[in-house]
Amino acid sequence: MEKKKDVEKLADVKQETKEQPLIHDFGNFNSQNLKNAFTPKVLVILALVIIVGIISGFMVSGKSSSNTSTSGLGSILSGSSTPKGTIIGSNDTQTFKDTAEGVLKEGGIDGEGAFHLVRPGGDSQNVYLTSSIVDLSKYVGQKIKVWGQTQKAQVAGWLMDVGRIEIE
Repeated sequence: MEKKKDVEKLADVKQETKEQPLIHDFGNFNSQNLKNAFTPKVLVILALVIIVGIISGFMVSGKSSSNTSTSGLGSILSGSSTPKGTIIGSNDTQTFKDTAEGVLKEGGIDGEGAFHLVRPGGDSQNVYLTSSIVDLSKYVGQKIKVWGQTQKAQVAGWLMDVGRIEIE
């Protein structure tokens, strides 16, 4: 008797699964459905998210520029060179702990460095420089002090990645 009940239950389950389709129809998608999705409440929330994103973007970009100093509006308007004592670049003196002073000139040596500092003692005392933080081309011909990180070189006596400069 129990076996017969079990067989009947199994037949009922099989019948139920046959009646339910495997793929369900979610209805027709049309422009009316899209209009219903963008209610005024949704549009206000979307606008607020965009505004908050823009504001936070400006705040983040402002923080990264706070690590650099500029030469000041007065020297830009007058067209003069950068004033003595101006510091440009990163304040991270832990990473950029090596220093050197000299007159900045263009050109490296055998592909090492894009610029070099001319220092007393001749060519053997030159420091060859690269930098992804400071645009050194703006200071060619000026006496500067650089803070950087010494890099391994094949030809140059001293190759430095510059992170900060001070106009002397």
